[in-house]
Amino acid sequence: MTKIKKLTEKNFDPNVLSGQTLAYLGDAVYEVFIRRHLVKGGIVRPQVLQREATHYVSAKAQAALITQLQDENRLTEDELTIFRRGRNSKSHTKAKNTTLRTYQLSTGFEAVWGYLDLLGKNERVADLSKWCIKTVEDGGTSKYDFE
Repeated sequence: MTKIKKLTEKNFDPNVLSGQTLAYLGDAVYEVFIRRHLVKGGIVRPQVLQREATHYVSAKAQAALITQLQDENRLTEDELTIFRRGRNSKSHTKAKNTTLRTYQLSTGFEAVWGYLDLLGKNERVADLSKWCIKTVEDGGTSKYDFE
């Protein structure tokens, strides 16, 4: 059995982390927000939850959402900087079922959520996530064509 290293959390500047590291965390932060929204909305069957979640958390959806956030000037300069760092980061994995461009945009999206979470900006995460939910549910991502 492998021994797990004991970690002590430290305060640090998330600005020094790679876009991929921020996206790794941001993926989970956004996913939990969406899963909670779906369960609280009355969806309880796992296969239905999974199918519905893809409308919000797929690379295509995230690419459309981050594009619209930029188009509507909803991101701060710091958030835009982090988005670009995530978008431009070199990935060691291949985009699955999507184009490289869509994958890069969604990685940038997730990096923003990871960055905000590490800064403890829970209210900002909630505000942006609620905006994303409303946008998806109002059909707002359909004007963007990502694959």
